[in-house]
Amino acid sequence: MTEHPDLTPVQRLAAFAVRCRRDGVPDDVARSVRTRVADTLGVSVAAQRLATSRAAVEHVLDQGGTAQASVIGRAQRVPAAQAAFANGVLAHSLDYDDTHLPSVLHPSAVVVPAALAVAQAHGSSGAELTAAVAAGLEICVRLGMAGYDRETRNSVFFEYGQHATSICGTVGAAAAAAVLLGGDDDTVAHAMAVSASFASGVIEGNRTGGTVKRTHCGWAAHGGVTAAQLAARGFTGPPTILEGRFGFFQAFLKGRFDPAPLVDGLGQQWEVPGIFIKPYPANHFTHAGIDAAITLREGGLRPDDVESAVLGTAAHSARTIGQPIELKRRPVTGYQGQFSGPYTVAAALFGGGGLGLGLDDFTDELVADPARRALMERIDVVADPECDAIFPDQFPAVLRVRTRGGRELEERVLTTRGGPARPLSDDEIRSKLRDNVTGLVDPAAAATLADVVTRPDGLDSLATVMEATVSTVPIP
Repeated sequence: MTEHPDLTPVQRLAAFAVRCRRDGVPDDVARSVRTRVADTLGVSVAAQRLATSRAAVEHVLDQGGTAQASVIGRAQRVPAAQAAFANGVLAHSLDYDDTHLPSVLHPSAVVVPAALAVAQAHGSSGAELTAAVAAGLEICVRLGMAGYDRETRNSVFFEYGQHATSICGTVGAAAAAAVLLGGDDDTVAHAMAVSASFASGVIEGNRTGGTVKRTHCGWAAHGGVTAAQLAARGFTGPPTILEGRFGFFQAFLKGRFDPAPLVDGLGQQWEVPGIFIKPYPANHFTHAGIDAAITLREGGLRPDDVESAVLGTAAHSARTIGQPIELKRRPVTGYQGQFSGPYTVAAALFGGGGLGLGLDDFTDELVADPARRALMERIDVVADPECDAIFPDQFPAVLRVRTRGGRELEERVLTTRGGPARPLSDDEIRSKLRDNVTGLVDPAAAATLADVVTRPDGLDSLATVMEATVSTVPIP
């Protein structure tokens, strides 16, 4: 893309990604990357139990091909793009993967699987992998920020039914993969430009169900790796792929975007360390409500005490976790429960595992439990002006409860746990990881994965890390 003397946005992003590989990244960014890799691996190991995960993995194994990269949980190697697909499906399937604000997307579930696959296939060093993931995450979230409308306080992607995670993630994954393939500025820019044609994702499943959303991050990771491989072999894309008349932002957002977040402070002001790590395996819009319910329960409130409850959230959040309310009060599967404000509040009032609510709190049996169903019928979800004023820099909630004894209780949670204002400790992150992998890998393997969080050399032996994900028990 050197034929243009003035660099376009995609060219500037590509040059940034190559600099990350050449010069490395700041220590706090590198540490953040290691934490996200470990968190993604732990979530992916846990996701193997799902029927959809087995379907995705078996689909990949059926394809055959050159043995290049590992499928998490399995000893077999498959082509890098296929490994990226399978592992991206695993990473996003439990809705336990990290979140960036205000872009409102889940960057690691796409970028990490893509980078791991290419790094493993090409024998990349830990430093090279770290730099590539850092660059891919930064590019992904900056694309999402460009599609955030400050006036409406909403992602334009979501307004148009687009899944920002998989769309922006494809481009971030392409950048990470192309860097690991040794691409120069031009080749990395071409990889991102080509990947824009592979980006996709429709978000209606958040509202009314279906499991297709679990494929989104896998398909994005696959697309990013494929685009990088094609660019390395000479495929090219337009230099104006992002801002052009028929480019990325026009195609997905009808031209509604802010160009400033794409490159302002690029390489000096990093978004990566501020990405939120989820403490609970549920849609992130539910987390503040979970926190509020836990606080009320710790104060003595019991499910039978509740005459009625109102969960106030930002209007955008309410559309996802509270509408249509008839469905949100009657989830049929544990997966639907992850997107239900009434269920997550009820589950927190009953008391859960993990860091407050864990994977075992989202089963088909529990969402059908008569006592929880009865409580859900008494919980409403509404838009709250105070929450609207804060969203999406945080996902706040106000939980108001009227007890059968006539008391009026209120708990306001205006900052989201797991983000810069309320970060999880290393111990909590390792605890989450252990909860995710216990019973699936042996204790020594779990320790290897936990070491990635705190050891600067934690990714130097990627083969050992990937071997640690291999299940020691049959996956039913």
